[in-house]
Amino acid sequence: MRMSLRRCAALLAALVLGLGGGLGVAAAQGPDSTVTFNRDVRPILAEGCYNCHGPNAPTRQDGLRLDIPEGPLADRGRYGGPVIVPGNADESLLVQRVTHESDSARMPRGRAALPADQIETLRRWIDQGAEYQPHWAFIAPERVAPPAVADAEWPRNSIDSFLLARLEQEGLAPSDEADRATLLRRVTLDLSGVPPTPAELTEFLNTDAPDAYEEVVDRLLDSPRYGERMAAEWLDAARYADTNGYQTDGERQMWRWRDWVIDAYNHNMPFDQFTIEQLAGDMLPDATLEQKIATAFNRNHSQNGEGGIVADEFLLEYAVDRVETTGTVWMGLTLGCARCHDHKFDPITQKEFFEVLANFNNIPERGKAFKYVNSPPLVTAPTLEQQAEIDELDAKLLEARAALTALDTDAAAARAEWEASLASAGRVDWSLRDGLLAYHAFEGDLAGTQTTADIPAVLEDGRPSFVPGRIGTAASFDGERFVNAGTSPDLGYDDAFSLAAWISPTASDGVIVS
Repeated sequence: MRMSLRRCAALLAALVLGLGGGLGVAAAQGPDSTVTFNRDVRPILAEGCYNCHGPNAPTRQDGLRLDIPEGPLADRGRYGGPVIVPGNADESLLVQRVTHESDSARMPRGRAALPADQIETLRRWIDQGAEYQPHWAFIAPERVAPPAVADAEWPRNSIDSFLLARLEQEGLAPSDEADRATLLRRVTLDLSGVPPTPAELTEFLNTDAPDAYEEVVDRLLDSPRYGERMAAEWLDAARYADTNGYQTDGERQMWRWRDWVIDAYNHNMPFDQFTIEQLAGDMLPDATLEQKIATAFNRNHSQNGEGGIVADEFLLEYAVDRVETTGTVWMGLTLGCARCHDHKFDPITQKEFFEVLANFNNIPERGKAFKYVNSPPLVTAPTLEQQAEIDELDAKLLEARAALTALDTDAAAARAEWEASLASAGRVDWSLRDGLLAYHAFEGDLAGTQTTADIPAVLEDGRPSFVPGRIGTAASFDGERFVNAGTSPDLGYDDAFSLAAWISPTASDGVIVS
């Protein structure tokens, strides 16, 4: 069965309660109850024994390792035989040493003796066979039958039975049921991240419908704010940020991936699909734009745009970040430790770390990122609304191109007619006059000068001098005289303009237009 994001979130919440001791009895009670290694024994050994007899080889003493079954059950050569005899606590050296009367011989050495209840737990575990378990993270969860409780009328679901069993064990009674206003506030905050509105509170308080609470839950799950509320914690785990995290912390845009996560929760995407698309959506056959956007999960890491970095070094850092984040988020493991050495507390070797790294080291990205924008590789990622607008503009552009193509025939005919007229005219006046802001003819004087401000141009620092020009006459300048054309047009630094003139320079330098 495929697990939806909503069911997955509920399961994770239940697991959190279970790890805290809230879903079951914390320690085996009574002589006939089964002692569980992970729940009952591992905490005792970790606290009292692992410092000298744990996974850290340099600090391990007497060749004894207690965190794996091969350690206490194996012959230790010159250090002695096994320290545990399954089924016989009295014959087990481990029990003998933790109960020894001499401070110098009793374990843990140099520390207070183990409490009597912990010693009894060790005894019963050994008498029951001393069965080890792998780390709890590697054990598939199994459905556990709800425990029997004294107040069988109180539980409304199986989780209630676990909670009540622990309360009864501690001699506590459940709290009174919350009033309707408090209940509505709790569930609204839990599922939407914001409190209920006055109107929603009034409606809930004034209804007598037996399924009013269920209707509220359905309404909240259908709200777009549900996805926002659930996505917030996922974004934290995925190190989401709209800045690159180095030096000036320049801006980058990752909100399209954020919206993908929100939409995934709001559409109750199956968790396997949620996983695959974020880790390898771009590698799926015929990947959609949304599947490519999903893989931004692994581009959320900090990216360095500083000038003095070694680019290859940070290419590795980016890949390491992807390994560590994936290990934390999906596996619940601190894989980063194995970057430098075999993992001491999880079965991850340094070789395996770099094998995983190879899977995340194939992005053709830059080691030196861009400071203020997203760094390649990039994908154009319009929203649905933006894509609709783009499609509309593309359609208009297609129509315009078709209209332009239809004019090509008319333009060719007009060009041929114009070229034929030039041959018969004998002389072509190339000077444009329509729409000009200023025009200076220089036809023997400056009287023909026109400007938009109706201010005539003035020849300064010399008398007019006119000579034959390319077309008609032309003004001649000697390096001193010049034409003052006034302040029109008033052009700014970024204003576009053009200027045309017939120029026949005779000097090696000088200003033509300023």
